[in-house]
Amino acid sequence: MPGIDETKPFKSVRIAVLTVSNTRELSDDKSGSLLADRVIDAGHELADRAIVRDDVEQIRAQVQRWISNPQIDAVITTGGTGLTGRDVTPEAIRPLFEKEIDGFSVVMHMLSFEKVGTSTIQSRSLAGVAGGTYVFCLPGSPGACKDAWDGILQYQLDYRHRPCNFVEIMPRLSEHIADEPAK
Repeated sequence: MPGIDETKPFKSVRIAVLTVSNTRELSDDKSGSLLADRVIDAGHELADRAIVRDDVEQIRAQVQRWISNPQIDAVITTGGTGLTGRDVTPEAIRPLFEKEIDGFSVVMHMLSFEKVGTSTIQSRSLAGVAGGTYVFCLPGSPGACKDAWDGILQYQLDYRHRPCNFVEIMPRLSEHIADEPAK
């Protein structure tokens, strides 16, 4: 039966939160604040938080900085996953992935369908692994961020979650890098 195994110790994950928006600042960033609060309330460390414009280079540069930082285990972005011309988060992030977590988008759409029906098809949420770091790209709405955290991330980022979770395999995410011959 899936759930939390209380006999296991909790392991804090170091998570950075990135808001992608041309109009938000920290003072009015509801989605970024919601995610930051949930990260902290769950017992994880908010490793960093930033806002960048809807720009491929800015998004990619910030996420690459965090991926390169060994003190960050996961990155959660919010915003830029829609269909408009300026929604470019998937285009900025997908090339960084060594592995895409296809099931994340599927489960995200399942959760979203329960709330917004067929409008869920307008979201291009995605997740993957880049440089041994998890990256989750969420829509910009607070409701979608709440659904993603409450329905997926709070469990997968909890080492005690059974039958399996992202935290228990974190030490092995970079195995291929260690196995590559020096250039």
